[in-house]
Amino acid sequence: AKHIEQHVDEEKPEGVENEAVEQVAFADRLLLNKIDLVSEADLFRIESRLKGINAFAPIMRTEKAQVSVDSVLNIKAFDLKKTLDMDPEL
Repeated sequence: AKHIEQHVDEEKPEGVENEAVEQVAFADRLLLNKIDLVSEADLFRIESRLKGINAFAPIMRTEKAQVSVDSVLNIKAFDLKKTLDMDPEL
């Protein structure tokens, strides 16, 4: 949570994709870690920005990367059609 905005806002040379934006855009789940290092207002703003990039991925708030393994593994969330609909050039 503390550094995501600087990565999303990072300017890349022409022809180079912003990896942070692409990872958010194609994610099945978003883990927003280190939430203890930012304010609730910051979290609201960050989550709004992430939802603007990917409205479909649920956002899970975490501290010290504490997350249930069941919530991120073997969830069968990958959908090639959805991915190609988002970016047909893949």
